[in-house]
Amino acid sequence: MPTDAIIRFLENYIPVSEGEKSLIQAPFEEHVLKRRQKLLRSGEVCKAYTFVVSGCFRMYGVDDRGFEHNIQFVAENDWIADMASFYTVKASLLNIEALEASRVLQIGQADLYRLYEEVPKLNRIFKVMIEHKYIELQNRVLQNFSSTAEQRYLDFLEQYKALANRLPNTQIASYLGITPEFLSRIRKNMQTKR
Repeated sequence: MPTDAIIRFLENYIPVSEGEKSLIQAPFEEHVLKRRQKLLRSGEVCKAYTFVVSGCFRMYGVDDRGFEHNIQFVAENDWIADMASFYTVKASLLNIEALEASRVLQIGQADLYRLYEEVPKLNRIFKVMIEHKYIELQNRVLQNFSSTAEQRYLDFLEQYKALANRLPNTQIASYLGITPEFLSRIRKNMQTKR
């Protein structure tokens, strides 16, 4: 059952009883997405918190010149949502797109809030998850103005070990704020140093 993956994820934080498992699993809806299919488009409200069972996603924004800027990558056993849009129920400025064929489980805001009441430990788990995402984002902002492109790439490799070989250079370069050509030079220089 696909929702078993959510239970395994949650139990990395706190054990979940059989009764709690049933409550948690019930409201999730399974969806299958094709490569390049969007979970969220800019201008829409993010109506679901999404758990990735298989596949890979990127969250990105588009600037006024039409350039895409990747903010986050998420793959198996992780969550993705535009939290600002999800919690405020306002239109998102971001897009979430499948980079591979993917399978996800989604829960809407009302169902998630109900689960927070029925399974209080879930509220604590989500709080810790959001804190970790906030720390990642804070570190990324610091890197963008205080690190060289090569250091940002090394940090990317550390953070996204499992994804580095799955993502196209164009996506990695967008995340790092550099061109794909510059990323190729960084990789070449790193190999020369070895």
